[in-house]
Amino acid sequence: MSASELDEYRPSADEPFMNDRQKEYFRRKLVDWKQDIIRESQGTLNNLQEANNQLPDVSDRASSETEKALELRTRDRQRKLTSKIDAALRRIETGEYGYCEETGEPISLRRLDARPVATLSLEAQERHERNEKVHRED
Repeated sequence: MSASELDEYRPSADEPFMNDRQKEYFRRKLVDWKQDIIRESQGTLNNLQEANNQLPDVSDRASSETEKALELRTRDRQRKLTSKIDAALRRIETGEYGYCEETGEPISLRRLDARPVATLSLEAQERHERNEKVHRED
């Protein structure tokens, strides 16, 4: 499948679930997402290296430190997301991608398109979140 065909392609419920075309669509989506994260991370590193720690005003230094801490927390979340992307790419290779870890049923294409690293169907995710809420309230 050419790059232009993939750019125009959208998975459809009218075709067999997780056929080669769908797998390639999601693989490409995940790889592009990971590359964007890596590019953003490199920008963060450059910004942190260029940051001037010799700000004369105490409040300017405090603001600068707060911005750095926020940026580092964001990068940590993105590092974890990169791990989820890598796991999703491995699932594509093993043929497990697109199937709910809990029920084994297909995850909807709309859910996968919105959240390509999803491992649970919407129903299983909602059940998981309800159980988590109940345990938190205990």
